[in-house]
Amino acid sequence: MYPSTNFSKTVVFADIAGSTALFEVLGNERAAALVAWLTRGIAACVHKHGGRVVKKLGDGVLGVFEQPSQALAASVALMREHRQWLQSQPRAHRVEIHIGLASGEVVEVDGDCYGDAVNLAARLCDLAGATEVWAAQAVVASQHATPGVSFIRLGHLEVRGKAEPQVMYQVEWREDEEADYTAHSDLMSELNDLGPAAAEIHLFGPDGSRLRASSGASVQLGRAPDSDLCLTDPRVSRVHARVQWRQGAFVLTDLSSFGTWVRFEGSDVAVQLRRENCLLHGMGEIALGVPFAEGNAPIISFQVADARIRVG
Repeated sequence: MYPSTNFSKTVVFADIAGSTALFEVLGNERAAALVAWLTRGIAACVHKHGGRVVKKLGDGVLGVFEQPSQALAASVALMREHRQWLQSQPRAHRVEIHIGLASGEVVEVDGDCYGDAVNLAARLCDLAGATEVWAAQAVVASQHATPGVSFIRLGHLEVRGKAEPQVMYQVEWREDEEADYTAHSDLMSELNDLGPAAAEIHLFGPDGSRLRASSGASVQLGRAPDSDLCLTDPRVSRVHARVQWRQGAFVLTDLSSFGTWVRFEGSDVAVQLRRENCLLHGMGEIALGVPFAEGNAPIISFQVADARIRVG
């Protein structure tokens, strides 16, 4: 029996997204050196903001903080510093970071940490797309207004090991720059005619189900029974994708294991998303889990419209 102690902590799990591709592009030695350098930088940021690095997990770092505000400050600083670093790097070196935050009791045994907050932070990191910070409600509830930082309510999400769906938030850490969404050449002309207060999106499932969401809403697509639009196809992840209103547009974020494809009306080219974002505009289709070329892919149709215009 090893001695253990229970503490209330805020756990940060930060992971390098797309590190596998680095090894294919740079080779094992150079990629390993870059990943090691990046994880050291993550660890340094944890220390700088008063946290303790529990361990490094390949291309990830697990840290704990006494206060949620420290963990949030470290996460925001890390994302901003990493974005600045990326601007000076060749394309082959450009990998993103995603982070999960959770607060609660943890058990410390011989310097390692275990417990519900650790598991939840790791799960949120896994769900977050590249460049995203996801936080549990307990982290956000303790925060006061922070300049340049806001929170987007993602709604109730099922988390492995939790009996009930959990309320989650996305931390918007960007200041003046636009979010790094996948965009299209004709996008701005489509959006300029759509008043942000009047926009809505209509989603049509393969089984005939329909869903309408207005600006400000967050919609979950997936196989989980409590999804806003549920698809029972086994190729669809339980929490597959999310549609939310951000910065004047509807944004689709892939959260799945196998990817999401978007095809806009009038185009034969599909946009492939792997833990990435895509602005939705006009009309089109979304394939979940497999590309459109499969022929029998589970497909959701969408239409973005002015809320004053009735969609049939």
